[in-house]
Amino acid sequence: MLLNLERLNLLIAHYVAGCLPEPAHILVGSHLEMQPSSGRLVDQLEILAGESLDDAEPSALSSSPDRLKAILESRPQIQTPLLMTEHDDSLPRFLRSYAGRNLDDVPWKTKLPGLKQHVIEKDSGMEASLLWARPGRALPHHHHRGLELTLVLQGQFHDHRGAFSEGDVSVADETITHRPVAGANSSCLCFSVLLAPITLSGPTFRIVGDILGI
Repeated sequence: MLLNLERLNLLIAHYVAGCLPEPAHILVGSHLEMQPSSGRLVDQLEILAGESLDDAEPSALSSSPDRLKAILESRPQIQTPLLMTEHDDSLPRFLRSYAGRNLDDVPWKTKLPGLKQHVIEKDSGMEASLLWARPGRALPHHHHRGLELTLVLQGQFHDHRGAFSEGDVSVADETITHRPVAGANSSCLCFSVLLAPITLSGPTFRIVGDILGI
């Protein structure tokens, strides 16, 4: 999980620098809305960026690697999510504006047994979507050809790296092969941003079982 946190820190740094694709920007903004404690990192990065702009010879954020490294490493390891009031079926403000609808208006499509999806945007290999999985539902074992970002909106899922709960972000790249599984006690709702397609992997019988939801 430490590696995932480091990757999330770098993602937030890119968010502050304004160089993320729109869906990824929306995902990070929604994470910050759900996890206000992450705002401390944003504040520090914005101060660092402001200091760079005030220099006589302006330099990029990355030109202060030691300072940036210290800021990223200072981020609290434990996050306290912003509790939603009685699960009012509302999406984070950033995401609701991007999706153009609230959760109870989502036109879900069944992707696999026990797994529903609503694609918000799809273009040139990038896909941004809402995903809903029934309790205990496993997604097929897969690896990535690019970055996959997953924000947990409700519920929880886990893989070999650990558990991801409401407000948490999973950052997976080409080095990650995994089989996410929704928590056993409740359904799991996520906002997913794929910047490149995924490829199913693992034994054929396991792939078939995951596709069928058994």
